[in-house]
Amino acid sequence: MIRKIALCLLCLCFVLSACGEAGSPASSDGEDGIRVVSLYGSYAEAWLLAGGELVGVTKDAVEDRDLGLPEDIAIVGSVKEPNAEAVIALEPDLVILNADSSGQVEIVDVLENAGITCEAFQVDTFEDYDAMMQRFTQLTGRDDLYDENVAKVAEQIEDAKTNAALSSNLPDVLLMRAFSTGIKAKTDDELAGVILKDLNAHNIADDHPSMLEDLSLEEIIQADPDYIFVTTMGDEQKALDYLDSLIQGNPAWQELSAVKEGRYVVLPKDLFHYKPNNRWGESYEYLGKILYPTLFED
Repeated sequence: MIRKIALCLLCLCFVLSACGEAGSPASSDGEDGIRVVSLYGSYAEAWLLAGGELVGVTKDAVEDRDLGLPEDIAIVGSVKEPNAEAVIALEPDLVILNADSSGQVEIVDVLENAGITCEAFQVDTFEDYDAMMQRFTQLTGRDDLYDENVAKVAEQIEDAKTNAALSSNLPDVLLMRAFSTGIKAKTDDELAGVILKDLNAHNIADDHPSMLEDLSLEEIIQADPDYIFVTTMGDEQKALDYLDSLIQGNPAWQELSAVKEGRYVVLPKDLFHYKPNNRWGESYEYLGKILYPTLFED
């Protein structure tokens, strides 16, 4: 069974060995610190932000993110298809997994039978990130890094929510996820959707649940949202090309207020597709400045 919270006595041993002197970060030398493998680039970054180091990661950690990892760090497969044998060969004390990935969940028994402790996380909101970082900084003994990378970010988010609450005009929005072969409306099951809801935007897909399965142009035209936001999955250019082909092929799209008035926004992947970690506050501010420009003036 995946252990998400307590590692009992083993956790205590990790904390003692990781702390060393006065909260020093865990090392990856296999003698004095915790040997950690992360099977998800976002969680690898979070572990580094907590003061830890890594002996192995999946491809996305080096291909999609600039984490400053050593050039010779071990690559243990992909997020969808991690290589259990490669992980075991590194003899880690702890493997950090993504609970959303079935390919990772499937190898937990193999890893645990090899005597390796596994912890899985699911991060969909800032609160989820907060809980994960509490765990990580507990292991590394770096409360100062929790303050820097979580507590200060929480203040940014609260400021953004406070600013948004001052508006008497709440915008209607459509949030879409585009990929190379399709497009779907999203609500607060998407990172950006959670933030939009926290900023008091009204997602028209909440009124039309059928959009989540079959995006209806007729319903979009009828609702005529103030803003249209797009996140991409997979190859961004292919996803945008597919979306452009739909829009350009249908003149009705061009009549939408959001399209005509420049409120059709493709959201940056680093803030709205990948988990933003210590940049959650930036994600809130990014959307806040678009939705309520006069309330988010620098």
